[in-house]
Amino acid sequence: MPPIAIVLIIVFAVVGIVVGYLISNSMQKSKAKKAEGTASDIVAQAKKEAESIKRDAEVEAKDAAYRLKNETDKEIASRKREISQQENRLIQREDSLDKRADSLDKREHKISSMQGQVEKKEQEVNEALAKANDTLEQISAMTQDQAREELINRVKGDCTKKAAAIIRNSEQQAHLEADKRARNILSLAIQRLAADNTSERTISSVPIPSDDLKGRIIGREGRNIRTFEQITGVNLLIDDTPEVVVLSCFDPVRREIGRITLENLIADGRIHPARIEEMFAKATKLVNQQVQQAGQDAAFEVGIHDFDPEIIKTLGRLKFRTSYGQNVLDHSREVSYLAGMMASELGIDPVPARRAGLLHDIGKAIDHEVEGSHAVIGADLARKYGERPGIVHAIEAHHNDVEPQTVVAVLVQAADAVSAARPGARSESMENYIKRLEKLEEIANSHDGVERTYAMQAGREIRVMVEPEKISDAESVVLAHDIAKQIEEQMQYPGQIKVLVIRESRAMDYAK
Repeated sequence: MPPIAIVLIIVFAVVGIVVGYLISNSMQKSKAKKAEGTASDIVAQAKKEAESIKRDAEVEAKDAAYRLKNETDKEIASRKREISQQENRLIQREDSLDKRADSLDKREHKISSMQGQVEKKEQEVNEALAKANDTLEQISAMTQDQAREELINRVKGDCTKKAAAIIRNSEQQAHLEADKRARNILSLAIQRLAADNTSERTISSVPIPSDDLKGRIIGREGRNIRTFEQITGVNLLIDDTPEVVVLSCFDPVRREIGRITLENLIADGRIHPARIEEMFAKATKLVNQQVQQAGQDAAFEVGIHDFDPEIIKTLGRLKFRTSYGQNVLDHSREVSYLAGMMASELGIDPVPARRAGLLHDIGKAIDHEVEGSHAVIGADLARKYGERPGIVHAIEAHHNDVEPQTVVAVLVQAADAVSAARPGARSESMENYIKRLEKLEEIANSHDGVERTYAMQAGREIRVMVEPEKISDAESVVLAHDIAKQIEEQMQYPGQIKVLVIRESRAMDYAK
């Protein structure tokens, strides 16, 4: 391309750039003018709106100020009325106080006048008394002090005698009423209690199908019997007694577990150390369930449901514990019933009495594991599991390990004695029961004119047959009283004993 053409192109390009710049600048100025106009319109509109808002705000402020002023005026008027009313009340009270002060002044003046008259009369009376005392001293030849001392001594002597007589009569009457009331309560409780008489032993006998099974129980070189005794803690006695194996253990729960284990082994027929361990585990689980259920049943029967679970478990162990042949759990239930009945008769709450009665022998469940008397052990156990102090004291005091201090403790003692002493309850008490019947008949037969005597109704009634030619109707009444009095003095017995004297005359002849 020739240089002239290049120069022309450059010139045209420069001219184009300059023209474009001028056009662009002109357009920007036009846009700026339009933007300035728009901004001016917006500012003018904003000023108009601001003035409108300002006017509205001023109107609202004036309205609020007017309302506030009205409310303030009303409140000020109300306060003025209250102040005016209080001022009126104060004025009235001041008037009342002024009147009362005037009245008090008049009354004080009147009292002062009357006091002067009283003092004058008192002086006259004192003078008259002095003259009378002088006259009495002259007549009696005794001074006033001597007469006073003589009178005091006489009155003191009379009062002492009367007081002694009243106290003696009151004590006798109280003792009679207390004995009568106690015997009525005991007799009612005994009559209302219906319990089976069962005698249990501290050993368990397990029957076996044949004596050949004894050798299998012993095992080769005695390994089965040794394993059984080591696992269960129960002594297995195998002797010449036919078809019977005896288990012996001081722990009744262990003995029951051993009995069930042995019965299951005999029923299964496979007797070896591994099988013994397996049957022992099953028997232990079963007996623990029985213990828990027995404790729950006992608590439910006496109507108490808030025992600690450990108390329930320990209570259930008494199912397998005996005392002189008497089941301890049954005995505890009886004591609970009796204590509750006697508490009701006395008009006190029977629930604590039943609770203490049910727990009174709970220490016997673990007395082979812990040293000490079962009453103290039971009290410590009850205290450990949150029983109330009154219940703990009744448990601890039921055998006088501590002196009973509450009515519940005394009721538990009495109920315990009645449950243990009823006929057939304990093997040892049965002998005493027979002796008591014999003693009753012996006392009645010792009187002149008695022909025959019969102790009846478990020793609660004695019928005395007398010879009619020796004992009259009037003498039979005296005889019944004498026999009853002699029984009270010479015997100890629960409840009351009825003495019935029978006098009968019969005349016979035969027609021939």
